[in-house]
Amino acid sequence: MPERAGDTTAEHPWPVRLLSMKIAEYVDRMSVLWVEGQVVQLNRRPGARTAYLTLRDPDVDMSLSVAIQVNALDAMAAPVAEGARVVVQAKPSFWTQRGTLMLDGRQIRPVGVGELLARIEYLKRNLASEGLFDADRKRPLPFLPRRIGLICGRASAAENDVVENSRRRWPTARFEIRQVAVQGASAVTEVSQALRELDAAPEVDVIVIARGGGSVEDLLPFSNEAMIRAVAAARTPVVSAIGHDVDSPLLDLVADHRASTPTDAAKAIVPDAEREHQLVQAARTRGRRALEARLHHERRRLVELRSRPVLADPGAFVRVQREVVAALRARARRRAEAQLHRHQDGVAHLGAQLRTLSPQSTLDRGYAIVQRVGGEIVMDPEELDVDELLRVTVARGDFGVRTAG
Repeated sequence: MPERAGDTTAEHPWPVRLLSMKIAEYVDRMSVLWVEGQVVQLNRRPGARTAYLTLRDPDVDMSLSVAIQVNALDAMAAPVAEGARVVVQAKPSFWTQRGTLMLDGRQIRPVGVGELLARIEYLKRNLASEGLFDADRKRPLPFLPRRIGLICGRASAAENDVVENSRRRWPTARFEIRQVAVQGASAVTEVSQALRELDAAPEVDVIVIARGGGSVEDLLPFSNEAMIRAVAAARTPVVSAIGHDVDSPLLDLVADHRASTPTDAAKAIVPDAEREHQLVQAARTRGRRALEARLHHERRRLVELRSRPVLADPGAFVRVQREVVAALRARARRRAEAQLHRHQDGVAHLGAQLRTLSPQSTLDRGYAIVQRVGGEIVMDPEELDVDELLRVTVARGDFGVRTAG
C-alpha cells in the first residue's frame, strides 16, 4: 500500500477508506478558528444537546454545516434567526463515514450593526476606487421603454407601488416582473439571476430593483459586492428603488438612477401622459400662433408689394424704359453722325492735300513731264539721242516730239 498520495498509481491505488482517513488526519491538524457567515438554516430539536446550522458565505453560493452545543446558542443575548450574520469559533472536522467537512462550533456571536456598516463603508471605498460609481458610467433612462423589467419581493407593496403608479402616469406601460427573495440568505443569488434574465430580454429597456424599507440587516443584500458588480455589468439601465429616502445601500450608487422610493421610481421610468399631452397641446398652440403670424406677415408684405406703382400700373415701368431706350438711341445716333461728319472733313482735307501734292497739280501750273518711249522720265538732256522720239505730258494731254541734232 503506497504511503503517500504521490506514490499511488492505477495499479496501486488507495481505497476510499484510506483516503477518507488521510483527509480526516489532515483536517484534524487544523487549529481552532473564527469564521464569519450567514445563518441560512437552523435545526434545533427539543431536548437535544447539539444544534445544527448551515453557515453560508453571503458573497458566493458556498456553505458549511456547523454542529454547536445548545448551551452556546443560549448564551447569546438574542436568539439566532435565519439570515443573521454571525461569527463562529469552530474546529474543522471531516466525517469519514459521509465524506463531508463540518465545523465543530465552540462559540457563536452576532455581527453588530456598527461592524456591518464599517464593512459596507470599506467596500464602498474599494468599489469607488475602481470607478464603479463614476457619473460617466451611468446611462440615461429611455423616454418611454417598450417593456419595464421589475425585480421585487413576492406579493410586495413595492411591486404594487411601481406598477400602479407607472400605469397612472402611462396607462399602456408593460412590465416583465421577477418576484424573488429581497432579504435573507438567497436574496443576492435570486436578485442577480433575475437581473441577468431581464438584461438578456431584448424588449426590456429599463430594469427596476425595488423593495420596501427595513433594518440595516434586511437591506444588506443590496450592499453585497456580488450584486453590485452584477448591476455594474448590466447593459440595460438599472433603477434602484430600495427602502426609503434615508436608506442608502450601495446599489443606489452603482445604479444608473437612484429613486428614493418605489413610487419615485415610477416617476423616473415612464413619462406623465397628461403632462405630455399638455406639452403637445402647448407646442401645437405655439406652432399655430407662429404660422398665423407668418401668414399675416406675408399677407401684409404682399399687399405692400401690390400697392407699389410698378404693380398698380404695370405699363408705367415699360413706358419709362421705352423713354430710356429712345434717349439712348438718339444719343447713339448723334454720336454716330458727329463721328461721320468728323471723318468726312478728314477725308476732304486729305483729298485737298493729295490734290496739292499730285503731279496733276504740278502740270496745271504749266509744267510738263518728258518720257522716253519706254516710260522712263527724262531727267538730263545729255542722256537723249539725236532724233529720239519723246512723249511730253502737259496739264490737258500729251504729245510726241523728236530731239534736234
